[in-house]
Amino acid sequence: MNPIPTTRIEYETYTLPNGLQVILSPHRVAPTVAVLVLYKVGSVNEPRGKTGFAHLFEHMMFQGSENVPREMHFKYVESNGGVLNGFTSYDLTAYFELLPASKLPLGLWLESDRMRSLQVSQENLDNQRAVVKEERRLSVDNQPYARAMERLREIAYDNFANQHSIIGSMEDLDHATLADVQAFFRTYYAPNNAILVVVGDYDPDEARAWIERYFADIPPQSPPPPVDVSEPDREERREVFPDPLAQVPAVAITWKIPPRGTLENDALQIAGDLLTDGRASRLYQRLVKQEQIAVSVSGGAEARPAPSLFRLFVLHHPHVDPAQVEAVLYEEIAKLAEEGVPERELERVRAQLLAQRWSDNLYYGMQSPLGRALGLAYFAAFEGDPDGVNRALERLMAITPDDVQRSVQQYLHTTRNRTVMHIQAGAAQGGAA
Repeated sequence: MNPIPTTRIEYETYTLPNGLQVILSPHRVAPTVAVLVLYKVGSVNEPRGKTGFAHLFEHMMFQGSENVPREMHFKYVESNGGVLNGFTSYDLTAYFELLPASKLPLGLWLESDRMRSLQVSQENLDNQRAVVKEERRLSVDNQPYARAMERLREIAYDNFANQHSIIGSMEDLDHATLADVQAFFRTYYAPNNAILVVVGDYDPDEARAWIERYFADIPPQSPPPPVDVSEPDREERREVFPDPLAQVPAVAITWKIPPRGTLENDALQIAGDLLTDGRASRLYQRLVKQEQIAVSVSGGAEARPAPSLFRLFVLHHPHVDPAQVEAVLYEEIAKLAEEGVPERELERVRAQLLAQRWSDNLYYGMQSPLGRALGLAYFAAFEGDPDGVNRALERLMAITPDDVQRSVQQYLHTTRNRTVMHIQAGAAQGGAA
């Protein structure tokens, strides 16, 4: 086995009286600092009739607050040599600024001002509702395979909290009222539902003083209502989905699997890499290189705090029967389940994991301030302990061939909880080519 780097991400964490969890992690390799605020709200928190609210607020948060006029959040950061963004997932919404180290107070002030006093007005709601609807048209309604993937999730899950898309429906966005979104902001954009992470080149005593100044007097709100994310076992579901925008037919398959933080999810992360990660992966070699029936293959295991999905997605040649693609997928899964995985093949995946973790990728590498901030925030939010970021790699590297084989046998080598979709290309339906 490859040696595991012993470098730890050092941090300290404390909680303000208003419930805001703070994680400080000085990392003085470059004169930059990342300020990240994670709110524990995503599409999973949206009830029927109110889908898309979490993503809508990702846009609303840049529309101005008491001391920051509309569009000035971007200008303040970019004019000081920084970058910023936000993103929404099924389980969280996060915002970040990556700034020169001397501008840490600016990042903290900007985040505190919109946490305290976001301008949730009818004008801003109408403006951003139109933006989000256009984003849906561009990224889902007019993209090949996107609507199919949205539908696949709807039938793969049984619980509405897990089923619906992050971007939401046009109908729900149209029906959103100002009172609805104001209530959403009060409920979820409160300090007691947030985690603030600061990573980079700074003095922690000074950072604590700035955080106290800007965040300590923001009032908490009543805790958000808990969400039931449980999923029942069920039989296989199948659907044919005509996609007029697709140029090439596809086969998409999912299985419901255990949530992140479990041995089984970790083992299925490894199984996903073995099957689909890169040209050396089993499914690429079989489908694309050897049998030449597919154009590409992708997939792997989600790692959500809720029951997750293991996905396989294959673009195949138009003359190939999708049943033939399915048969190959199940054969390769059966090999893993019945024969296991050689230690040398597992070593390849371990080497890839090491390379990915310790890269200096701006967003995900653990050598970058933002990558570290995201890692600390995720483990604090999803597993209740930011130190999980220091154990995650060791946990994956410790996965054995037996762990992989057993998890594949239980969760993939079965029709239980499986969803199969055959996506028909537009030309085959007489639609747009």
